[in-house]
Amino acid sequence: MTLFLWGATAALCAVAAVFFFKFWRRTGDGLFAAFTAGFGALSVHWTALALIHPASETRHYVYFVRLVAFGLIIGGVIYKNRASPPPRTPSLPNRPSSAGLGPDRHDLPNS
Repeated sequence: MTLFLWGATAALCAVAAVFFFKFWRRTGDGLFAAFTAGFGALSVHWTALALIHPASETRHYVYFVRLVAFGLIIGGVIYKNRASPPPRTPSLPNRPSSAGLGPDRHDLPNS
C-alpha cells in the first residue's frame, strides 16, 4: 500500500509540474519556473523512494532531493516577492457621460 501511495504522489507531483510548466510558457514568470522545477524534483524524490530497497544504507540520500525541491519553491517565492513591481502608468481622469449610456457630444467625430 505504501508503494502505491508513493507512486500516486509521484504522479501527482509530475502533473503539478506539467501545469506549472504550461503557466511558465504562457507568462514567462520565474515563480512558475521554480514551481515546475520543485514539483519535478519532488516527483523524482517519490519515485526514487519507491524504487530503493528500505534496508539500503543510501536511502537517506534521497531526502536531499526533497530539500532541493523545497529550496527551489521557497527561492521562487522569495524572488517573486523581492522583484520590483512594474512601473505604474498614470491613469486618465474619468469623465462622466451626460446620460451614462452613450458617447457625449464632444466624443463624436467632427462632421
